[in-house]
Order: sequence, then C-alpha cells, then structure tokens
Amino acid sequence: MSTKILIIGACGQIGTELTQKLRSIYGTENVIASDIRKLNIDVVNSGPFEVVNALDFNQIEHLVEVHQIDEVYLMAALLSATAEKNPAFAWDLNMNSLFHVLNLAKAGKIKKIFWPSSIAVFGPTTPKENTPQYTIMEPSTVYGISKQAGERWCEYYHNIFGVDVRSIRYPGLISWSSPPGGGTTDYAVDIFHKALSDKTYECFLSSETKMPMMYMDDAIAATIQIMQAPADQIKIHSAYNLAAMSFTPTEIAAEIKKHIPEFTITYEPDFRQKIADSWPASIDDAEARKDWGWKHEFDLETMTTDMLEHLK
Repeated sequence: MSTKILIIGACGQIGTELTQKLRSIYGTENVIASDIRKLNIDVVNSGPFEVVNALDFNQIEHLVEVHQIDEVYLMAALLSATAEKNPAFAWDLNMNSLFHVLNLAKAGKIKKIFWPSSIAVFGPTTPKENTPQYTIMEPSTVYGISKQAGERWCEYYHNIFGVDVRSIRYPGLISWSSPPGGGTTDYAVDIFHKALSDKTYECFLSSETKMPMMYMDDAIAATIQIMQAPADQIKIHSAYNLAAMSFTPTEIAAEIKKHIPEFTITYEPDFRQKIADSWPASIDDAEARKDWGWKHEFDLETMTTDMLEHLK
C-alpha cells in the first residue's frame, strides 16, 4: 500500500521543490499538492493539485479524508521579513494551520506530520556561535515567536497524544528554482540573480553579518530523511537543529567574483539587519547527525557553482 501525502503550501520556496522530489519518490498520484492559489504552474500541472486555505480546518479535513492522506507536510507560513509587516496575520497563519493538522493527527486521521521550524526561534540572548540544540530561546520577531510556540505545541501533542510530528530548524535556504519568499536570508538568493543580470548588488545587510545557510537540495534531503527515519530514531519532538554552512555577504560576494570577476557589492542595511543580528552565526546540529544520520553535501563553493550554472 503506497503512502499518500498532502503538501500544504506547495507553491512556496520549499514546497515547490519538495513537491517534485516527493512525487519522484512516491509517485505523482500519491502526492497531493495544495496552496491558497495556483501560484506555481509547474506544481499545479505536474500532478494532483487542490486549492486550500491553511486556516480552514474543514477544507483540510475534507482533503485528508477524500485522498486518504497518511502524511502531511505543512509548509504554509508567513516568513520573517513579511511577518514583521503583518504580525496578527502571521501569528494566525503560522499557529492555527499547525493546530488544524495536529488535531487531525490526534483524531487518528493522519499518521505523520512534518512541520518546519527555523533558526528564528533563537534570539539576541542565544549563544551566537555553534548554537546548541538546547539553549536560551528568546526570539524577538513575530516569525520566531510563532515558530518557538509551534515547537512547544508539537512536543506537547507528541507527549500527551502520541502524535508523530517531526521538525527541523531550517537555516537560511538558497535555491535557484524559486524566488525568495520574504525571509531575512533572501539576500543570498537575490545576489546570484543580480550578479548575472546587473553585475552588481546592493545588500540589505551589513558586510560582516554571518548567518547559517543551506542549499535547497540539502534542505529537501533532510526533510525527506527525517520523515523516512524509523520513529525510534526521532528523539526530539520539538525541532532538530540543522546546519550546512555559515558565511557573510562579503564571503559569498568573493565566491561569486571567482565566476564573475567584474561583480561588485554595496551595503545599505535596512530593518532586516536587526532581525539578522538577533540570529545565530553558526549552528551545532550534532543531534540530527547522531539520531537520524543527517549530513550535508553542499558548501559555499559547490553551492555557488551550482547556482550560477542553473541560473545561466
């Protein structure tokens, strides 16, 4: 019997690539993509697609029942920079969509949930270098507050109701196939586009702002790997730290210059600088590597080469 999967928020930055990868593994007909609008033609046309509002419990329940869904990947969210502009809606979307899915699992209608957390759960009081799995978490952004609360609820539903929910704290994600989604780490995507089109880039963060980053291929691999791991290997039911590389705008610009020698970068920090300053510079993900065998493939050099090749 094949696994039936529902992806909520399938047209987003992660959802787009996750949908294609899951369809290649489980079969196109077994992966139901959904989003509030038909925002990505590739996702809509490449297999079953449903229009769904992540805030509407009845719509989600209906999809789960009609398609006999086993696993849900809840990717719908308002990201850090966007959430700061609309705090009430960000809280509503990021929290209530999670409750809807957790309650369906509690009722026995879903077997397994993936819900993404983020390095945004950390705050200015968190140790910045090699941020440990268990540490001070005092997030200072709307997005971070919603993700930290979400982690606690995931753990609660696992401990009290036995819900099989799995999560990772994504660092900044870099992808060539989908545009940035309103995150603070988006500069590391935009810089490649501008390097090719304009040969110059104005960065909204300061030159030495170091943040944890990951190539999308690695993020998708980790997401599927944690979901495929046997339940007894998942020891943490809040969210696992996840890491690949950390770099500054200066360092990524230098790497791009190796491919495009005439490339230049300037710096005009905006409101996103304060968000970036509240986040870790590097992450210790030893628990994920130990428990379910996580390891990344891409570093700054290999990612830069791959990004530029694809975008050209």
